[in-house]
Amino acid sequence: MAIAAAVMLNVLHNLPNINSLSSYIPSETTLIFSSDGQVLARLHQEENRRVVPLSQISPYLQKIVIAVEDPRFYQHHGLDFIGIVRAGLKNIVYGRVKEGASTITQQLARALFLNRKKVISRKLAEAILAVQLERRYTKDEILELYLNNIYMGHNAYGIESAANLYFNKKAADLDIAESAMIVGLIKGPELYSPYRNFKGAKTNQIYALNKALEQNFIFERDAKLAAIEELKFSPQNLRRYGEAAPYFISYVLKQLIDLYGKEQVYHGGLRVYTTLDSNMQAAAESVVTSFASKEGEKFNFSQAALLSIDPRTGYIKAMVGGVDFYTSKFNRTTQSKRSPGSAFKPFTYTAAMEQGISPGTILQDTSTTFEVYPNEWNPSGTWAPNNYDEKFRGAVTLRYALEKSLNIPAIKISERVGLRSIINVARRMGIISHLEPGLALTLGASEVTMLELTSAYGTFANSGIHVEPASIIKIEDPNGVVLYKNTIKESQALDPNIAAVMVDLLKGVILRGTGIRGQIYRPAAAKTGTAQEFRDAWFVGFVPQLVTGVWVGNDDNASMKGVAEVAVCPRIWKEYNLRALANLPKLDFPRPEGLVEATICIKSGKIARPYCPKEDQRTEKFWLKDLPKEKCNIHKSAEELYQQEVKKNEVTEVWN
Repeated sequence: MAIAAAVMLNVLHNLPNINSLSSYIPSETTLIFSSDGQVLARLHQEENRRVVPLSQISPYLQKIVIAVEDPRFYQHHGLDFIGIVRAGLKNIVYGRVKEGASTITQQLARALFLNRKKVISRKLAEAILAVQLERRYTKDEILELYLNNIYMGHNAYGIESAANLYFNKKAADLDIAESAMIVGLIKGPELYSPYRNFKGAKTNQIYALNKALEQNFIFERDAKLAAIEELKFSPQNLRRYGEAAPYFISYVLKQLIDLYGKEQVYHGGLRVYTTLDSNMQAAAESVVTSFASKEGEKFNFSQAALLSIDPRTGYIKAMVGGVDFYTSKFNRTTQSKRSPGSAFKPFTYTAAMEQGISPGTILQDTSTTFEVYPNEWNPSGTWAPNNYDEKFRGAVTLRYALEKSLNIPAIKISERVGLRSIINVARRMGIISHLEPGLALTLGASEVTMLELTSAYGTFANSGIHVEPASIIKIEDPNGVVLYKNTIKESQALDPNIAAVMVDLLKGVILRGTGIRGQIYRPAAAKTGTAQEFRDAWFVGFVPQLVTGVWVGNDDNASMKGVAEVAVCPRIWKEYNLRALANLPKLDFPRPEGLVEATICIKSGKIARPYCPKEDQRTEKFWLKDLPKEKCNIHKSAEELYQQEVKKNEVTEVWN
């Protein structure tokens, strides 16, 4: 007796104050929306909840939950002694726990104030709190609190969240069958989730319908129709509960926490409107996953990433930071710095255009040894690079060198324009990572992020205007008050005509060059990139409305095999863009001005004559100052060759 009294005194002394419920506001879930209005994620720390008044909860659900959980809810005062006796007798008959006796009020007390450890002191506290709750609050207030706090599986709390999760509806719109299915989850939300155990969920639904029928809360005809109704579940909403675009959500979440702190983000019910396009994101995830699963093992790459940005606004439209977020949360679009390989060359050629070098300028692709600063890896201070295919092509135009991604001409151009000029161009276009001023810079020796590189290419697509990437358009509080609104941050990084010339050059990469397998049947420009020892492969390309970067590789820097030959990245880029751009008009880029066309002979670098072999003739574009004025003096007509031979013979005769 003394022990019982001691337990009672201890429980009474430690009871929480139920008056705190008068100002109790359940934590609300922060919603993250795509640009087209889809819910991408619900941010919550422990409870994913959307609070609604009882008037906005289906009356069917209210009746069925009472029938199943607490048939005498409106008769008892917190404890149902009749129910306790009935449940006890039934459990004795069945020899096991067949029916519980906790009222809705007791369950609410447990959920709000107590832990779930089944000890006498907790059950006693639960009973006392239930009685106190009944004295302080009306039945409808208790029911409303209960329905907004109950756990419904998959991190969803409350009936409103459950209605959305399972049926893509508001709680007010649930019919009898749907209400019974949701009520059936209460006894074991994870165990009986229809997404995991439909048979068990269906059994519980029928049980709930029968209990409602016993209490005369529904008609027999309605119960029978509800039992055979084909329910339309919304499994795609599982992704909306924290699983859609996970790399993007993680990226946005960091920004939100930096702005408002964890408490506000997870419990403040913010409404975050992002830049992401749900259709583009779905296409990106599908394509990356498909290529990685089908070709990753064959070509020895375990990771892939894709980033898509609207170059006009900087809005991130799609982000896939890896093959599987739940295996590796490391975001390869924003956190990973990799060698861009030849995808860095456009910055070098842009510097060349700014210094007045023409697309038709003749460059020598020949074996060349360059002088570099000696170091522990290269004590000789010399460097003799090669092309990716270990072949040299002799005299080529600047355009051809870029289209075919030739290394030697690019290095020679970088020597000519100066490394500081190249770095300056890259900085203006959005590259912020450290760039080492060495000759290997133009081949991608300095590592950058995909976000930097893709955003920088957007400068070409946007007439030389660089726009900083953005992921959030605006943020509102639960009442619709705007807390944050994005302003587009842009700068004129390049002269519009220089940008147009570079677009013209990069178009050729897709039309005739290393990116030919990325053709998408509309005006587009791009550049491939392959890092040393095939550790990274890139394809960054754009149309006027969208710039997209693609990367494949391995986190441990293991070499790949054959990715360049089979054009893995261009094909990923193509497949994604065919889907992403399906509903966008086909637009072309502004044409460059100030360039003059001329057909030249690449052997002489002068105006081609009819006698120049077709394979040596190139129709190219030049700044007027660079337009060749002389005609080819290497290839000659038959008459000229004859006269040359005559003169040669005359000279021979004189000497004889």
